[in-house]
Amino acid sequence: MRSDKMKKGIERAPHRSLMKAMGYTDEEIKRPIIGVANSFNEIIPGHIHLRQVVDAVKAGIRMAGGTPVEFGGIGVCDGIAMNHLGMRYSLASRELIADSVEVMAQAHPFDGLVVVPSCDKITPGMIMAILRLNIPSIMVTGGPMLTGTWHGKKVNLISVFEGIGEVRSGRMTEKELCSLEDEACPTCGSCAGMFTANSMNCLSEALGLSLPGNGTIPAVSARRYRLAKKTGMKIMELVEKDIKPRDIATDVTFKNAIAVDMALGCSTNTVLHVPAIAHEARVDLPLDVFNEMSTKTPHLCSMIPAGSHSLYDLDLAGGIQAVLNELDKTGIIDGEVMTVSGRKARENFSVCPVRDHQVIRPVDDPYHGEGGLAILYGNLAPDGSVVKQSAVAPEMMKHKGPARVFESEDEAYEAILAGRINPGDVVVIRYEGPKGGPGMPEMLSPTSAIVGMGLDRQVALLTDGRFSGGTKGAAIGHISPEAAEGGPIALIQEGDMISVDITAKRLDIEVDEAELEKRRAAWKQPEPRIKEGYMARYARMVSSGAKGAIVE
Repeated sequence: MRSDKMKKGIERAPHRSLMKAMGYTDEEIKRPIIGVANSFNEIIPGHIHLRQVVDAVKAGIRMAGGTPVEFGGIGVCDGIAMNHLGMRYSLASRELIADSVEVMAQAHPFDGLVVVPSCDKITPGMIMAILRLNIPSIMVTGGPMLTGTWHGKKVNLISVFEGIGEVRSGRMTEKELCSLEDEACPTCGSCAGMFTANSMNCLSEALGLSLPGNGTIPAVSARRYRLAKKTGMKIMELVEKDIKPRDIATDVTFKNAIAVDMALGCSTNTVLHVPAIAHEARVDLPLDVFNEMSTKTPHLCSMIPAGSHSLYDLDLAGGIQAVLNELDKTGIIDGEVMTVSGRKARENFSVCPVRDHQVIRPVDDPYHGEGGLAILYGNLAPDGSVVKQSAVAPEMMKHKGPARVFESEDEAYEAILAGRINPGDVVVIRYEGPKGGPGMPEMLSPTSAIVGMGLDRQVALLTDGRFSGGTKGAAIGHISPEAAEGGPIALIQEGDMISVDITAKRLDIEVDEAELEKRRAAWKQPEPRIKEGYMARYARMVSSGAKGAIVE
């Protein structure tokens, strides 16, 4: 056993003595020792209940003959960190999470590992860690929040962000907004809708790294705790059979997961996290694979925020396994890949038919013929940019307008709420990329304000930063190279005509190359916003958004 390095033989008597100081018995020490990474905290609604989930995991481990050893991890709530300095630390926390799990599992050689995250950067960070470590591992998350009900309609966190713009435009009173905020987030769990957390939790299931049901079973359901117990039991089987994460997450498996991404209309942030996860799996995954799979994959689910269906609706319709079952009819799914269930993917999804074709459309009657995301290239994004095309109004799939240029998110947000953005404009927010932000802050406030002001069918928004999974409208992010590296987005001037053609996957500035070269020669790199501490180090080491913003 791997844990023998810290517990077996006369030389390890001091190690065993330290374990006995914590109450472990000789019998517990002899058993396979399973690390359990618990990202519980009291600042994220998706994590507030993880003590109970982890207790269930540990019960499962003990039932199957193992000894669970729990340790903690950090987590940032993107909603609470939004629109202030804290958001610059969110994406960067992903690397700390991966590193900290690696440190714990290498310093204490566990025989297996169960990771228990829930939200935006914690789930991908922990997946990155288990692929980097490549010891028998499995994930179970905390599950999605239920939607709220307000004035007879479904509401969620994004409804509150959009409510700010509605108050500013006179379409809602402050009293109504206060009432809405009371009802929008009614339970624990990752925020209701196909936002980043739930996108990644669903994709962990599609990658075969979590058990069926992980992506969609609600946080408040007893099924979530039963799933956690099964996860604890299953890790013992993975240890016995020596099935490791990289045996499961292969190049073929990543294509399966991207197909599910496209069918669901997941968050644009998956285009950051999936390549970063692939990097840890030693799988080459260029951005073009997203367009390749998008072209092949029908968009089957109209999920919040682009549509009306919640994660609970998707769960009742059969969940991720039913989506895989439906996609299998197109021939794009490889059902022979292994999963942590110990069975091949097709063995799992073949027994999970679609139970509601209003929620999971048939492949011959999709919402759209192409997948939910598109990668756009052009002279404004030579290395690529990303848009959730399933959340864009038909009239905005092709748009041309004058640039309204802002050097930060705060400047743009103020202008939007002050009514200074006109129909037809293209809002450009730059110096918010991985290096320039630093940390590539998520911009839910400006996009929600545009929707709340009633401009989402008339205004496009471009940035080298990124958007929340709760974003809808013609919001194009991850523009690479970023402004801080002298990318073309740094050269845009107020009034330049910007052409967006999502159907053709193009993003261009209509300025001739000679003029752009003149501007490039005059460009100077701005002073960094943060000059000390973790984020200053991160800014020096982080790669382009086109590479998943990994630290190289």
